Amino acid sequence: MSHFHGAALRAALHGISGILITPFDADDTLAPSRLNVVVDRAIDAGVHVLVANGNTSEFYGLQAHEAEQMVHAAAECIGGRAPLLAGVGRSVHEACALARASRKAGADALMVHQPPDPFVAPRGVVAYLRQIADAADGLPLVLYLRNEAIGLAAIEELCRIPQIVGVKWASPTPLVLAEAMRRTADLGLAWVGGLAEVWAPPLYAVGARGFTSGLINVRPERSVAIYQALEAADYPQAMRLIEEMLPFEELRAQENNGTNVTVVKTALQMMGNDCGAARAPSAWPLSDSQQRQLHALMAGWNLLR
Repeated sequence: MSHFHGAALRAALHGISGILITPFDADDTLAPSRLNVVVDRAIDAGVHVLVANGNTSEFYGLQAHEAEQMVHAAAECIGGRAPLLAGVGRSVHEACALARASRKAGADALMVHQPPDPFVAPRGVVAYLRQIADAADGLPLVLYLRNEAIGLAAIEELCRIPQIVGVKWASPTPLVLAEAMRRTADLGLAWVGGLAEVWAPPLYAVGARGFTSGLINVRPERSVAIYQALEAADYPQAMRLIEEMLPFEELRAQENNGTNVTVVKTALQMMGNDCGAARAPSAWPLSDSQQRQLHALMAGWNLLR
């Protein structure tokens, strides 16, 4: 059963959406109990929303039954202390099945991944979202847009599906975002920066609020400090805080972004919170040079165990 609704959910979406890792054991089997430490640390720091089955969760590396298991595990770890946003996607039937499973698990809303299919039609995406909305049976939906290739007209049509309450904009195109927001201003949607801390300031500048974060798995208090600076319109302070964590994000962006999860999971290992390897096609392990850079950064943050 969900815990956050209406205005409370929308307010939380304007905060930090922390994308949880998916923990594995040494045999590459789900190890959900290892998520407890990560969740507790994020909630204690003040992270506003926690997301299961996002990209940092290795959503596309999970089997369908694993994704279902992880949304149940995340709901149990969180225990109603913060909103749970559950990612759904892939084929329309898989997305609908996971929507139903997420609702049963007690998710407060669904985050619908943008279909990566090479033959995406704008009206097809609208049909895709409508089918998921039906399967969700009243659960609110958040669009996750990694690009605006379907066009602003289709994006507006998606936003006008009644169950949509927010959009995570993960494209480095603030002016296009501003136009999408202008077209849908009457809807009162939560527009969230979907490119983590580094892109939060320019997206804030055009009206988005809050941001997604993988850093919260490792150092959630830094994400919260950046959020607080942005909310106070203290952009110089926000930029100083971002600059200090920028080497972490730069490491995650290497190898065509293929070290994104690898860096997070390696950092957790260095902290004594081993959550296993990142699955292929992510890079694993870090190269010797990358490992040295991360070790030095973690030492500077006093996070080595």
